Amino acid sequence: MKSLRPLLASLLAIATVAGASQARAQDLGDWPSKPITFIVPYAPGGFADTRMRLIARKLGDVLKQTVVVENKAGAGGVIGTNLVAKATPDGYTIGAGNLAPLAVNPSLMAQMPYKADKDLAPIILVENSPLVLSVTNALPVKNLQELIALAKQKPGTLTFGSSGVGGAHHLSGEMFREQAGIDIVHVPYKGGSPASADLMGGHISMMFEMGYAALPAIQSKKVHPIAVTSAKRLTVLPDVPTLAEAGLPGFESYNWQGIIAPAGTPAPIIAKLNAELNNILQDPEVQRAIADTGSQAGGGTPEDFAKFIASETRKWAEVIQKGNITLQ
Repeated sequence: MKSLRPLLASLLAIATVAGASQARAQDLGDWPSKPITFIVPYAPGGFADTRMRLIARKLGDVLKQTVVVENKAGAGGVIGTNLVAKATPDGYTIGAGNLAPLAVNPSLMAQMPYKADKDLAPIILVENSPLVLSVTNALPVKNLQELIALAKQKPGTLTFGSSGVGGAHHLSGEMFREQAGIDIVHVPYKGGSPASADLMGGHISMMFEMGYAALPAIQSKKVHPIAVTSAKRLTVLPDVPTLAEAGLPGFESYNWQGIIAPAGTPAPIIAKLNAELNNILQDPEVQRAIADTGSQAGGGTPEDFAKFIASETRKWAEVIQKGNITLQ
């Protein structure tokens, strides 16, 4: 009889696992039995759109169902994100959840059509995209301490460009101004490209720029990189220190993006999407695409993403309040 106990224990374990798998399958029902709509709240061809189309393709492959990307741009990502928030929570609508519409605009805009923490269900953080603080070659500085010293010598004369009010470029500059205790002037542009061009031309002093956008000018020595906003150095810029290393402890800033669903989407579907997307983020093609743009792959649980969004919301609300930043 004793010899049968290990066998019986093994059979019981197998039955338990099989039962759990069957229960999960029943919880999912026949989902997905039709195409899934994936809303990207930005225009086609941009950084967010390109990344999410790659993720959508991979997700469609593993779910064996078409994932249709729909671009719904406008109002800093609010229009598309609101469509996700208002969609039927049946697992057939998901969307890209980004820094601005989830963590910045609630503090920046007087009115919002949705509550990010109540109307949306976080699924997973896809990536963190650090920024690079670069200065024009016309500026006689080589490191962060020299830049801060020059700004203190000439208050109100150094400028920093951005792609517009409330974006990662702008808010990183505001946080830098506050933490370094300096007086620098914000110059908003209608997009990152014209700001980058003016940085190379010496028309603005500095800029916090997305890694993928900053690399060509850095590699061609048209601008000088001072520091990166991530917790660790970037593999594509190993000689450039983090801002924390360079003298501003705790300074971190990212333009991040993840995937969300309408609040009320069934938990088994959220869990299934999270599991598959965690696997997709380990895919060599996806890892290479993320690394090549100077970004860092995300992952983790829906709860991890929810906590991250809450933390980012608190951080940028404080920056917006201290800087008295408003949309004009």
